[in-house]
Amino acid sequence: AGALEQIRENGYKDMETILPNKEGEFFCVDYDRTIYIVKSYFQAKECNIREKAEYLKGMKHLARLHSAMEGVGRNELRIPSSLPILREIEKHNAELRGVRRYLKGKGQKSEFELYLQKHYDYFFEQALSVQEKLLCENVSSLFLQMKENHPLCHGDYQYHNILMGSNTCYIINFEKMTVDSPIKDVYLFMRKLLEKNNWNLDLGKELLHTYNEERILQEEELLQLKYRFYYPEKFWKIVNFYYNSPKSWISCKNGEKLTKLLEQEEAKHILIQTMFP
Repeated sequence: AGALEQIRENGYKDMETILPNKEGEFFCVDYDRTIYIVKSYFQAKECNIREKAEYLKGMKHLARLHSAMEGVGRNELRIPSSLPILREIEKHNAELRGVRRYLKGKGQKSEFELYLQKHYDYFFEQALSVQEKLLCENVSSLFLQMKENHPLCHGDYQYHNILMGSNTCYIINFEKMTVDSPIKDVYLFMRKLLEKNNWNLDLGKELLHTYNEERILQEEELLQLKYRFYYPEKFWKIVNFYYNSPKSWISCKNGEKLTKLLEQEEAKHILIQTMFP
């Protein structure tokens, strides 16, 4: 609540408010230790990612939100112990390594598991390569900048957390707000839109241009964006969903998602290589 109030004081007001209870507290704890909060409500509809005017407005407001977030994390949220993007990639790669061992050791495999195993090493090698290349960058310098600047990100900047009003849009659900590069939000929003549009290069350029009109991305932020795009996150999501679901019945959607991922690989790499040479 304190961080949200500081953001509002810094000039960004189109977002939810956490309301205090009668005792002035911003949360209540039930008898079973469940925590409840009360938020403000907006009479607005969810951002439609098929409407260009709406998602470009969402991108513009994200940049304005990030500008208002600068300096807020200094007294409000704990600094992570290592560079978040590296920690995230290392965690994902450890999980991919474990599922790879599981698949290799599994006896009778389903049609999806055979399909997954056939393409596993291609994406797994991509994932390891991104980790290795990121480690070759000046990670300690990037982490030092984070410790000095305390940058904040929303943490879950998806279309369902953007509500479109008549003249503006409202950002909600800040529960995952954390000290991390704002580029995490930029990536989350762009990746979903680009996947829906077969990694259209012109759209990628327009999204970044829209953001830069409000807040210029720094060199180190663009560097992190490049590595986030190169990392095969969609593959990790497919693998993670498969591994944590019952194996007695595997949804055909898993295979469909993997097929679509493979179909989009060329367009994705053209976009990344063009935008981040």
